[in-house]
Amino acid sequence: MLKLKAFLLTQGMHGMISQTEGLAKALNLNFTHHTVKLKGFWNFIPPKFTPISENLLKEKFIFDSRVIISCGRKSVVPSIALKKKYKNQVFNIHIQDPKVSLSNFDIIICPEHDGLIGPNVITTKGSIHYLTLDEIRKNSSYLKIEKENKKIVAFIIGGPNKHYGFSEHDIDKMFNKIKTLFMPDKYKLIVIPSYRTPKEIIDKAYNTFSHNHLVVKKIDKKAYLSSLSLADIVIVTCDSTSMISEAAITSKPIYIANMKAKRNSYRFQDFYSKFKEMKIIRDLDTYKDGIDLWTYQKLDETQRIVPLIKERMKKNGII
Repeated sequence: MLKLKAFLLTQGMHGMISQTEGLAKALNLNFTHHTVKLKGFWNFIPPKFTPISENLLKEKFIFDSRVIISCGRKSVVPSIALKKKYKNQVFNIHIQDPKVSLSNFDIIICPEHDGLIGPNVITTKGSIHYLTLDEIRKNSSYLKIEKENKKIVAFIIGGPNKHYGFSEHDIDKMFNKIKTLFMPDKYKLIVIPSYRTPKEIIDKAYNTFSHNHLVVKKIDKKAYLSSLSLADIVIVTCDSTSMISEAAITSKPIYIANMKAKRNSYRFQDFYSKFKEMKIIRDLDTYKDGIDLWTYQKLDETQRIVPLIKERMKKNGII
């Protein structure tokens, strides 16, 4: 018998796991993670050209849930295949634009900047995620940092993607800018890498900042949460709308460390514009000396959309 719990399908990337896990927790569902691994060349074929079949998976899933939460391109086909197999016994939710007919899903959750519209589409300002203020506060003392009458700055570094290359020139320029603005006599930096941060950039951050500041050299979720709790100011590299969205739950000033883009992206620019309108972010490179502090209403889109999802689950007889 299928149980009321969430079956999470992702490609295993941190941002995708954060979104699916965050939604499952917000819906108060137990959940299991499943990494989608497709056979051979199906990894490179868009979902709209891919047969709807579990046979495309390297390993078939043992499915025992009534709710599917999927995120990412590779998770589209297995979610549809399970929905086709179990029909109204399951409720499938996809996060991000699936690039296939929207009717394949009970709900699609998509950021406003993706521009997706449909009767089963719920749009969000930025990305949903797993972070809660309670969890952030609980990890406050993890890094064991005394403020010493200095403002604390959490500097969260992403990594290369199809839009940003993280060239050595861009990194040097960014790090020098931060060194100039956040002098150690007034500020304490906590540098936090992400799953996408290359080792050479982590090493460069350590060589640049560790003498006067704290550089976390490994991926450490508790350190990340602790830095957000301790920080008076947050800096996030421009490549990650997910990490910017996560930081926005704190109501703390968020500066965007910009780099030269490899390609123009309307989606990124629209995201930045909306977050600037909401007074959440400002561009770090517009400051030559002196730093502003401001507040805004915390952004917690995960909790906002939960009642909308539960209402549709009730209509479908899932809860």
